[in-house]
Amino acid sequence: TPDKHLEYSKWKRSPYKHQSNVICSFLRLDLLPAKNGEEVTKHFLQELLNILLAYISKSLNRSSKVLDFHHPHQLKEGLEGFSLELQDQPDNLEQLLVDCQDTLKYGVKTAHPCFFNQLSTGLDIIGLAGEWVTSTANTNIFTYEIAPVFILMEDIIFKKMHSIIGWSEKEGDGIFCPGGTMSNLYSVLLARYHFFPRVKTAGMLALPPLALLTSTHSHFSIKKSAAVLGIGSESVFLVKCDERGKMIPKELESSIRTAKSKGLVPFYVNATAGTTVYGAIDPLNDIADICERFGLWMHVDAAWGGGLLLSKRHRMKLQGIDRASSITWNPHKMMGVPLQCSVILVQKKGLLQECNQLCAEYLFQPDKHYDVSYDTGDKSIQCGRHVDIFKLWLMWKAKGSEGFESQVNHCLENAEYLYYKLKSRKDFQLVFQSQPEHSNVCFWYLPTSVRNMPPGPERDRELHMVAPKIKAKMMEEGMTMIGYQPLGDKVNFFRCVFSNPATQKEDVDFLLDEITRLGRELYS
Repeated sequence: TPDKHLEYSKWKRSPYKHQSNVICSFLRLDLLPAKNGEEVTKHFLQELLNILLAYISKSLNRSSKVLDFHHPHQLKEGLEGFSLELQDQPDNLEQLLVDCQDTLKYGVKTAHPCFFNQLSTGLDIIGLAGEWVTSTANTNIFTYEIAPVFILMEDIIFKKMHSIIGWSEKEGDGIFCPGGTMSNLYSVLLARYHFFPRVKTAGMLALPPLALLTSTHSHFSIKKSAAVLGIGSESVFLVKCDERGKMIPKELESSIRTAKSKGLVPFYVNATAGTTVYGAIDPLNDIADICERFGLWMHVDAAWGGGLLLSKRHRMKLQGIDRASSITWNPHKMMGVPLQCSVILVQKKGLLQECNQLCAEYLFQPDKHYDVSYDTGDKSIQCGRHVDIFKLWLMWKAKGSEGFESQVNHCLENAEYLYYKLKSRKDFQLVFQSQPEHSNVCFWYLPTSVRNMPPGPERDRELHMVAPKIKAKMMEEGMTMIGYQPLGDKVNFFRCVFSNPATQKEDVDFLLDEITRLGRELYS
């Protein structure tokens, strides 16, 4: 209303404006596109920016907590005026700002240098700026007519990634996906269409009984893709790995023959470049040889390991990736791009379009006045698609390939530092004595009581409970955060992963000190 805007205008000129709560009288309807809404909108967004800047600074402050943990029932019941419930009447802008502040307060600071819990950590400021610009543009990325710059950026980035992989300029295609699971699903979808194109129109009746092959340490999304696509999770053959979590090529051959002997038609092999827990990289060249011999589609899930390709020091670990038919690569992991940012890269140009296009006439008219090959939306199984390209493109502009290389090297140097620290300690035990291949480091903390026990089932039972107890206490205190899990015959162990360029050696030391302190308190 005019009166409210007059009141706001006076408040803006007041030297005591920061002590005033006049914004509490404004609602969403007072923001743009409301008439005379510019000033209110500006102030609201400036106040929000102040909240975000304070949060970012706090996230990078080592003396601040990684999280302020509360149980689900506590958050549901409401804390200090923070309520998740929705009412019929609108809240004022001041309350919305408080809600934004509380949402961040009770969340987890994944940018904190002592957050080691997930593969996606850190907060790149340029990437954040890219996400803000993307949300402001608020467009879809299915046609050139509504996303011209973003469409061209995708084309540029894909060519860059193809070149890094080693594909020729005439090869290669890709699409941004909502996470690595969807990228892996695309790979199975494309492989099936490549060998059995009639499945697109005739459905499952056009298919023989199929078999997929992947390692026992691979991501669960391969099984999930088989279930979603109607192939069935029981048609996924899990290939044995060596003790470091790498697929054994001879076991792959054996599994292919086993599938055939059961009357199934193997068509797809997933090799992993950076397993989730161990960070293991399968022998890609050996697997490519087998796929060529049996005429199978080779996919490489490099969601975690793809970033190593940017490092001259580490890219040889992925030797043979250029022989893949498709590749999953998540820049939101080792490259530090804000979530989400995942791509499926395909060697055969045009296959994505052939497999997925349905030529919706209200979107993909062939008689447009520009080059309609840039209407890329029909390559996707989605219609509406979030713009994930700009933050990656902007970060690449800001860092250059050399900046990404330094970042990757730094993360693996941190892993190496932790490995050697653990190796020298009697109260810790490495899951593997060999140096980590990626930035995953897996280990047990050994309380004195466990350390003095002879090997056997009783010791394993005790050791199995150590990591969960320490993790629970760690989350309650909130100063650091690390994941744990069992795997195969190994009882619960800690897994530390490095993808945050803000993390330094002092943070690694702090992590070990915290685990030791908490362990002593629990087992004294």
